[in-house]
Amino acid sequence: MTDLPICPPREHNPHTGYCRSHELNQLLLGALYAVSRVLSRSLDFNETLREVLRVLHDEAALTRGLISVVHPTRGNLVIHALHAPESAGLPPIEYGPGEGILGLILEKPRTIKLARVSDEPRFLNRLGIYRPELPFIATPIRVGGHLKGILAVQPETPEDGLLDERAQFVEMVANLIGQSLRLALEVEQEKSSLREECDSLRRSMRHQYGFENMVGRSAVMRRVFEQARLVARWNTTVLIRGETGTGKELIANAIHYNSPRARNAFVKLNCAALPENLLESELFGHERGAFTGAVEGRKGRFEQASGGTLFLDEIGEVSAAFQAKLLRVLQEGEFERVGGSRTIKVDVRIIAATHRDLETAVEMGDFREDLFYRLNVMPLNLPPLRERIEDIPEIARHLLGKIGDNQRRKLALSELALHRLAAHPWPGNVRELENCLERAAVLSEDGRIDADQIRFPGGRERRSVPRPAFAGEPATAAGASPAAASPALDDPALSERERVIAALEQAGWVQAKAARLLGMTPRQIAYRVQTLNIEMKQL
Repeated sequence: MTDLPICPPREHNPHTGYCRSHELNQLLLGALYAVSRVLSRSLDFNETLREVLRVLHDEAALTRGLISVVHPTRGNLVIHALHAPESAGLPPIEYGPGEGILGLILEKPRTIKLARVSDEPRFLNRLGIYRPELPFIATPIRVGGHLKGILAVQPETPEDGLLDERAQFVEMVANLIGQSLRLALEVEQEKSSLREECDSLRRSMRHQYGFENMVGRSAVMRRVFEQARLVARWNTTVLIRGETGTGKELIANAIHYNSPRARNAFVKLNCAALPENLLESELFGHERGAFTGAVEGRKGRFEQASGGTLFLDEIGEVSAAFQAKLLRVLQEGEFERVGGSRTIKVDVRIIAATHRDLETAVEMGDFREDLFYRLNVMPLNLPPLRERIEDIPEIARHLLGKIGDNQRRKLALSELALHRLAAHPWPGNVRELENCLERAAVLSEDGRIDADQIRFPGGRERRSVPRPAFAGEPATAAGASPAAASPALDDPALSERERVIAALEQAGWVQAKAARLLGMTPRQIAYRVQTLNIEMKQL
C-alpha cells in the first residue's frame, strides 16, 4: 500500500486523503499537457493564444487570463488576448514602462505574484474585471532572452498557501508561449519573404510578358496584341490558334500576367504529351489508392489553378471520351478527383491553344461541337512567320540577345544573313528561327553571324518568298532574295493530306523524319496519318 504524502494539517484535504499541494500539482500537470497540445495544433497564433487562456480557465482554475504583447515600434504593452466573461472584447488599453503592475514587468522583467489584489496600490485594474480579494500572477513572455509580452491570470480562489506553485506553473506556460511565439514569428518572417519574392517575380513576369515588350510590329501582329490586351481584362475563355512555333504560349502568358488574376497561379499542361489515363489524373487529381502507385491524394491542375489561369496547350489532341469530361468542368466549374466522389468546385480562367483546324475536326466527328463553341469564345489567330516576314529582323535580334546572354557574349547579324533568313519559309516558325540562330551562333567565332553561317536542317535550302524592304534598306523591284528551289511539300497548292504524303516520301516513310520536315511532333504526324487515311508503305 502506497503511503499518502505527509503535509501540514492546514493543507490536508479530508475528502480525498491527499494534501492540497499534491492535488494542485496533479491539476496543473493535466493543464500543462492541455496547453502543450493547444500550442502544437495550429500556427494561427491569435487563435492559439485565446485557446490557451480558455484552457487555463477550464483546466487550471486560473481566470481572467490576459496576454499583452510589446508593440514593435512604440514599445508599450498592448492587450492581445483576453478570456474573461466580464469583458465584451479587447479594450484599446496600453501600459507604458512603470505603469501599473504590467508596466513594472515591462520596466524590469520578472514574475509578480500578489496574495490579494487590493493590497497593492500600484494595481490599476483598468479593465475593471479583477476581483480585489483574489490573488494575481503576472510573468514575462520571452523570445531569445528578449521580452515580447506578459501572461497574467487570477486564481479563482483566495490565497491558500499555494501561490508559489501556481506562479511556477504560469511561468512554465509563459515559456511554452514564448517558444510558440518564436516559431510563429519565424513562420511569419518566412511568409513575408515569400510574399516579397512572389511580388518581385510577379512584377518581373508582368514586365517580361507585357504587351509593350512583345516582338512584332507587322499590322497582323499589332491586331493580335490589341485583341489579347482587351481580353486580358476579363475572365473570358480564349482559344489561341496557330501553327507550331508561332508563340501561342507567349500570348497565353501575356494574357494571364496582364489580367486581374495575375496574383494567382498560371498553370500549364500540354494535352498531347500525356496518354488519356494520365491526363485525367493530371487535370483532375486523384485520391489515395485510386490506382496502382497512388500512395497519396494529389491535387490536379484545375485545383492548382483555382483563382488563376489554366493553359491547355494542344487541346485538339484530346480524345472524344475525355472531351466530355472536360466540357463538364468548363460548363459547371466542378469535377471529382479520380477515385473520389466528393465534388470539387474551382474558379479557373481557361486559355486553350491548338494548331489543328478544329472546324474540320468537328465536321469529321473528331472534336465535340459543344466543346468547340465553349472554347472558341474569344479566338486569337497567330499568323505563321512566313506571312509576316517584315517582323523577322526584330525577332531575330531579340532571339540573338537571349542566345548571347546564355553564351555571355554579344552577337550580331549581317545584312546578308538577314536576307537569307527572310528568304526561308520557316515551317517551324519562330521556334525554328531560334534553333537556326543558335546553330549559327555556335559556328561564329567572333559573334558576327554572316549568311554562310545560316544553315537549315539537312542542308536543304527553301524557296524564296517575297519580303518588304527592311528598315533603312532601299526597296528592290523584285522585293525578294534568291534562294534554292522548294521541295514539293512547300507547295501552297498542296492539301494537308498531300503535304503529309510528300513529307513521308522524302523521309523514306519514316514518320519521325517526316515530322521533322513538317515541324511536327511524331505524335502529331501519327494522328494525321490515321485521320487522313494514309496507307503507310513498307520499304
